[in-house]
This record gives sequence, structure tokens and C-alpha cells, in this order.
Amino acid sequence: MAIKVGDRLPAVTFTVMTPDGPAPKTTDEIFKGKKVVLFAVPGAFTPTCHNNHLPGFVRNADAIKAKGVDSIAVTGVNDVFVMNAWQKASCPDGAIEFLADGSAEFAKAIELVVDLGARGLGTRSQRYCMLVEDGVIKSLAVEDVPGKAEASSAESLLKVL
Repeated sequence: MAIKVGDRLPAVTFTVMTPDGPAPKTTDEIFKGKKVVLFAVPGAFTPTCHNNHLPGFVRNADAIKAKGVDSIAVTGVNDVFVMNAWQKASCPDGAIEFLADGSAEFAKAIELVVDLGARGLGTRSQRYCMLVEDGVIKSLAVEDVPGKAEASSAESLLKVL
């Protein structure tokens, strides 16, 4: 059963890019004692993710943080090098943290995966946005199809913050 509001996030390790290269970052390091917005995309640089979903969070980062959010993070089933390139191309100011879930460990653990093998993409994360407080999900919006970014958009999130 997919994760839902009120559930605690599972202990998983993402990969992030640091000045010294790729490094692990656990869910505890990201969420413990913090109010965090986490949104997920099926794939970095894919049309809806790159042109629609991520830009809304980049544009609205200050407004989201003004509502008491400590940090904003995006995850996708891409390797850390792709996520790092996407960050440099889309959000070089660091307003959003890019979390690589290269083997879909997190997406599988929360049961929000989608099989996009027919499109040549393999197993990917569903598109969603969640508000997490100290590791517990307070709100969750999951898109019904990968090509939509409406319910999980920054604009929709701002309405519930």
C-alpha cells in the first residue's frame, strides 16, 4: 500500500552532489526536526518535469519558505550526475535540494513507482508533492498520470500551506 498522510517516511539513503563528489544523505538528515517540501518527478530534463513542474518550485521557493518551510527538495529516479546537471541548468542558486534516487529505492519504499518501460524510461517515481514535518507526511498530492503536474504543483502546494 502506498504511503499516505500520517505515515513516517522510511529510512532510505539518497545520493547528493557535494564539492567533493557524490555523497550519501539519509532521510533522517533531510527530514528530522524540519518542515520539508519534497516533490518527485519521473525524470530530470523530461518535458513536463523540466518545463512545468520544477520551474514552479523555483519561482515560488521564497513564498513556500515564507510559510515556515525549512527546505524544498526534489527527487527523481536518476543518477546523481544527471540530477546535478539538472540543478545547474535549472536552479543554480541552491534554493532546491536535488536528491538522486538512482535505483528507485525511495520510490519503491513508499510505493509510488510507475513503470514507464514502454516509453524507454523503465521504473520511475510517480509525480507527487508532499509536506513532511519531522519525517511524518502532513499532506500528499499524487498525480494520476506522469504527464500532469497540477495537483503536485508549487501553486497547489501554496494553497494548502
